[in-house]
Amino acid sequence: MSRIKDLAKKNALRIKRKKRVRGSIFGTAEKPRVSIFKSNKYVSAQAINDVEGVTLAAVSSKAMGLNVNKENAVKVAAQLAENLKAAGIESVVYDRNGYLYHGVVAAFADALRENGIKL
Repeated sequence: MSRIKDLAKKNALRIKRKKRVRGSIFGTAEKPRVSIFKSNKYVSAQAINDVEGVTLAAVSSKAMGLNVNKENAVKVAAQLAENLKAAGIESVVYDRNGYLYHGVVAAFADALRENGIKL
């Protein structure tokens, strides 16, 4: 029973961080917000224009047949960078979605930078 409470508390703290982070970042057509989501199995990300409420580019490790780890996060970020460049986008605002900036989340951001996307 305590494990369920611990998981609920952990998720509640992430949601709290997410709301705090989202209060200060906003995506536009020229500089969209790149939001990352990670589960225990997969990682996905999307570039969002918050002005119009549309997704400009999206990628998922599930669609690529990859699970979640740092190496695969780099591959997913490289694919998203390709999609962004095809859409003519060079710089983005990074939304870590309440996750702590380390591990998969940091590897994803670093890989975006390495592939020519300015964060």
